[in-house]
Amino acid sequence: MKAAIFDRVGRPLRIGEVPDPTPGGDEVVLRVAACGICGSDLHITEDPAPFGIGEGFVLGHEIAGEVVAVGKSVTTLKAGDMVAVVPMRGCGHCERCRSGDPARCPEMRLIGGGYAEYVTVAARQCHILPEGVNLTDAALAEPLAVALHCVVRSGMKVGDRVAVLGAGPIGLLVAFWARRLGASHVVMADLHDHQWERARALGATGFALSGASIAENLADLCGGPPDIVFECVGKPGLLQAATEAVRLQGKVIGVGLCIGGDSWDPFVALSKEIDLNFSVFFHQRNEFGVALCALGEGARFAPQSIISDRIDLSPVPQVFEGLRRRTTQCKVLIQPEIA
Repeated sequence: MKAAIFDRVGRPLRIGEVPDPTPGGDEVVLRVAACGICGSDLHITEDPAPFGIGEGFVLGHEIAGEVVAVGKSVTTLKAGDMVAVVPMRGCGHCERCRSGDPARCPEMRLIGGGYAEYVTVAARQCHILPEGVNLTDAALAEPLAVALHCVVRSGMKVGDRVAVLGAGPIGLLVAFWARRLGASHVVMADLHDHQWERARALGATGFALSGASIAENLADLCGGPPDIVFECVGKPGLLQAATEAVRLQGKVIGVGLCIGGDSWDPFVALSKEIDLNFSVFFHQRNEFGVALCALGEGARFAPQSIISDRIDLSPVPQVFEGLRRRTTQCKVLIQPEIA
């Protein structure tokens, strides 16, 4: 089958042939309908060692597809089922896995394989699509669940003032959930303003350009210092910026993947007595299902607004390198069979 293949740091992905997958006893093979390109995929190709990635790996964990083959012990799925995939694969039998939280399983690994025509996953990772959810749109369920988990972790209340640093896909989806769950102000900040219209379509009430006056700008647009600031970029210095922007005894939620360390002066956090929390992944049984259902509601603010491009496999290497340079694109969906 055709796939986009990672070889080594500094070399673009390449399109090549890899063996067709076959399912193990508890697995299914999916025909990939769509797979999102995630910012963490970009990080992985720059520093693969922490992720255990080597030559010949096929990236892609935001997956939706059709079941085409099932393993001998699979009873919950059949060929023809349309599913979205939870990419955290736990052992399947520990307390965390049984409670629907495989992200916290000691044996958890984040799967890849979605940048291809077919992929093998454990049956327990699959959620059958609810009625009304488009199969290709279902690839958004994973980042949408990540964003929902961020807002749940924050303890946000109806009427809170919220700021989101970073107008990438996760930041935009955090804004979506914050507005949906009752925030009075949802203000985004980024180095560039090309995502402002997309942010508005997802429910944001304001947009600020990042810079030396970011704390003042956020306070102006929020009607006061924000109660909660979500850091959704993962660049050094932004946790400090979030700490300086949040109100006294407010909350900062670290979401962005920052690799390589950061310098941070905790004095401001101490003097303001803020809560600093971090958020990663999501709860499979609760949050992933809620996210998946939100994709079929057709509400005023639709998560599908983050989709900027739908491409087949052929241009993936070029598009991937473009995203590394921060183009005006947002969420790119790879659809191997797109016409």
